[in-house]
Amino acid sequence: MKSTNKGFNWFYLLFFAVLLLLFAPQFFRMSDAKTIDEGQFFTLLQQNKVKDVLVMKDTEEAQVFLTNEAKNDPSTVRKTDSPLMGLSASPDYLVNIGDLKYFQERFNQVKTQNPDVKASMDFGRSKSPMEGIIIQILIWVGIMVLFYYFFFRRMSGGAGGGPGGQIFSIGKSRAKLFDEKDKVNVTFKDVAGLEGAKEEVQEVVDFLKNSEKYTRLGGKIPKGVLLVGPPGTGKTLLAKAVAGEAKVPFFSLSGSDFVEMFVGVGASRVRDLFAQAKAKSPAIIFIDEIDAIGRARGRGNITGGNDERENTLNQLLTEMDGFGTDTNVIVMAATNRADILDKALMRAGRFDRSIYVDLPELHERKEIFNVHLSKIKLDPSVDVEFLAKQTPGFSGADIANVCNEAALIAARKNHDAVDKQDFLDAVDRIIGGLEKKNKAIKPSEKKRVAYHEAGHATVSWLVEHAAPLLKVTIVPRGRSLGAAWYLPEERQLTTTEQMLDEMCATLGGRAAEQVVFGNISTGALSDLERVTKQAQSMVTIYGLNEKVGNISYYDSSGQQEYSFGKPYSEETAKTIDQEISKIIETQYQRAVEILATNREKLDQLASKLLEKEVIFREDLEEIFGKRVWDPELTETPTSTIDDPAEAGNVLNEEV
Repeated sequence: MKSTNKGFNWFYLLFFAVLLLLFAPQFFRMSDAKTIDEGQFFTLLQQNKVKDVLVMKDTEEAQVFLTNEAKNDPSTVRKTDSPLMGLSASPDYLVNIGDLKYFQERFNQVKTQNPDVKASMDFGRSKSPMEGIIIQILIWVGIMVLFYYFFFRRMSGGAGGGPGGQIFSIGKSRAKLFDEKDKVNVTFKDVAGLEGAKEEVQEVVDFLKNSEKYTRLGGKIPKGVLLVGPPGTGKTLLAKAVAGEAKVPFFSLSGSDFVEMFVGVGASRVRDLFAQAKAKSPAIIFIDEIDAIGRARGRGNITGGNDERENTLNQLLTEMDGFGTDTNVIVMAATNRADILDKALMRAGRFDRSIYVDLPELHERKEIFNVHLSKIKLDPSVDVEFLAKQTPGFSGADIANVCNEAALIAARKNHDAVDKQDFLDAVDRIIGGLEKKNKAIKPSEKKRVAYHEAGHATVSWLVEHAAPLLKVTIVPRGRSLGAAWYLPEERQLTTTEQMLDEMCATLGGRAAEQVVFGNISTGALSDLERVTKQAQSMVTIYGLNEKVGNISYYDSSGQQEYSFGKPYSEETAKTIDQEISKIIETQYQRAVEILATNREKLDQLASKLLEKEVIFREDLEEIFGKRVWDPELTETPTSTIDDPAEAGNVLNEEV
């Protein structure tokens, strides 16, 4: 149902102003000026108290305007009877003239006889002083009307409204509407991977298209669908595909679009959004980054303060599941911080379905590569299966970035097509940063970096559960002076032995410095950061420490984020600190022992690294032989990448 309120009609105001201009002068024709005869006038003229004389040809009277000195003289000033007369330049006296020719001759005669008289005589038509006031009012009204139409109304035409439009449309929804006029070209065919998520949202689309199929069995349309997952996994892309497939009005906006500095604006925009959606029912509303307004209420608020975001959330809760919400409007939302959302927002009846959009698996990465590689001119040497294996932990956005960066690198090298090495260089560029081959490094520092990276490579090669090493370099890249690339195993569970071996390999760089040089440097900052987080997780989250026991202090609801105390006693905190330090130091000493035992091979690897600057898996096999517990790799790459989802697989040495 469309609103019948058309707002104020300015035509009536303009019509009234025209009538006022035509008839008001006759109605308000009045003056408080005192009438004097000709003798009194010429007396004032001879006393040089007259400034101007305005002779009215149509009324046989003259308006007399006194000088400023005469107005200050109490004997000549008359009282102003009407307050409205003070708003206009009204005459001080009125003179009834008989013969205009005689009056003019006598006026000139007085001026001739008395040169000090400076009065002037003008001729005009009689009018009320109120006419000038009314004309000025009408002029200002006209200016305001034009200002309103040509400035405010034009600037408030869009959804956002601009700086001026916000004054009149600040409470309006900023959602962008996609309907039959603005078609979305993205469909489910353009969304590679995400098979489980696509199946869930496809059912929503099918419900909107064929609602009778479900309602005849007593089913109800879901109120909301929440897409949860890490950044870059395709949540917004999936929503675009829903817009392209559903063929129903689709309202798209961000959670921050509800946020404004004015009180009540967020709730007003929520009401307006749902009012528009209900008018076009069935429809879909998509709110990206809903955590901007959906954060749990009562967190971090100042006592007595009014949280505008909570008011917006309360209105959203009411609109999604309250009285009168029986229309076919589905709310889709996306966030990567579902743990901080309000429980009332997550309950059934509001967001009935929560779909987790995870990082793509191997076969899904292959499908995503096929989508993006279709737009690139490829060399026959490029193997999609190989690229998918080299990118564990990459999101869909990361894969799109790899393909784009490979095309840029190929163009920079003047290649006719994008080949395999371009993709490997692109992966290295994205993870490690740009190579700085011209960066000046002292020979002593370069030797230390070489032994540091050789220590990583040696320990990771000799311990069972460390990730297979594929590439080591001492070429400065980004903020690091050297880096080691690994290809981590894609596993869902991690054992204690696996975590300890990974920590030992991470500490291999600092251990190599201690074994070779007898001292340590600041180059292991990222290594120490990683092992500290791993040890903390083992003790406080995963319950992998014998002394602390099978206890986890992890809070998945996020309530501890705003608490001032720790969930354990001071004695337990001391024990946790001791166990974390014990785990790290034990693995460090283990790395030192491994490197001391294999010192000769460590020296060979460091020498080769200093000579070639970049070494690969084949170089380690020449020195150490094959790893007996490694699964056979289908193909040995010439370069490799790191898993961005697990911090530290690229062991960067901080400058």
